[in-house]
Amino acid sequence: MAIAAKETGNITGADYNVKKDMAPLPRRKPQHFRSPAATPQRQLQTITAEPDSVAGNVQIMENYLELQYRQILNEVAETAVRAGRRPEEVRLVAVSKTFPAADIATVYSCGQRLFGESKIQELEPKTAALPADIEWHLIGHLQGNKAAKAVACADWIHSVDSVKLLQRLDRLAGEVGRRINILLEYNLSGEASKFGAGDGDAMALAQAAAACRHLCWRGLMTMAPFQADESELHRIFGGLRELRDRMAGAFGMTLPELSMGMSGDYHAAIAEGATLVRIGTAIFGKRSYRL
Repeated sequence: MAIAAKETGNITGADYNVKKDMAPLPRRKPQHFRSPAATPQRQLQTITAEPDSVAGNVQIMENYLELQYRQILNEVAETAVRAGRRPEEVRLVAVSKTFPAADIATVYSCGQRLFGESKIQELEPKTAALPADIEWHLIGHLQGNKAAKAVACADWIHSVDSVKLLQRLDRLAGEVGRRINILLEYNLSGEASKFGAGDGDAMALAQAAAACRHLCWRGLMTMAPFQADESELHRIFGGLRELRDRMAGAFGMTLPELSMGMSGDYHAAIAEGATLVRIGTAIFGKRSYRL
């Protein structure tokens, strides 16, 4: 029995209750996701006895992706329940950057509909090749010269971090008659390597977002340092929730979404109120980046 709502990738309360009666999957450790045991090379041989043929290798990968995806869905639901929240309050964005359309199609066939990409040059061809009911989330840093393509391809943009970019997106969305969901990205860790607006720009960026006519400001996004300990993770994720609450009060708006938490730290993010968790490695395996 599927444990995810077919059209959204959410875990429903009813499906979670059914899942509790089944044999539980082993719980992942809440540390950053580095274990080589979670990569295809270490797990695939246990899934099939015929790894030598091309068809066999394809089936191995499909089985691996389905196994990983369903395990992550279950873990996200369990984490929400432990935090005193309903499983359906947290949506999974399957981060498919660097992985081929065939892998996305496999996870799509399991019921997932929210997928995340970091670069326009990857997002654009995938939107053309894959089903139209996929909800595409652009989660990577967006340069102004790529804004038009982002407006054309993405349903959500998580990484709006300047007034200039915000106003450009608003104008472009109006020109093509689209209404794009956006999140404002804030850098609460202070890391120079991270994108996102700082504390000093927080309210000015929010004020500009509230004034946009063609963008739907839905909430905030942040990233934590890779090596952050539990206390630092809770400080950053809790800080984003508090910032969101202040902005909602200041502008009289409902800002329901908090995009925070990745494969290695989503447990802490959910505990602090995440509604969108961006998980890629724990589903698709390790990435190979071209130099």
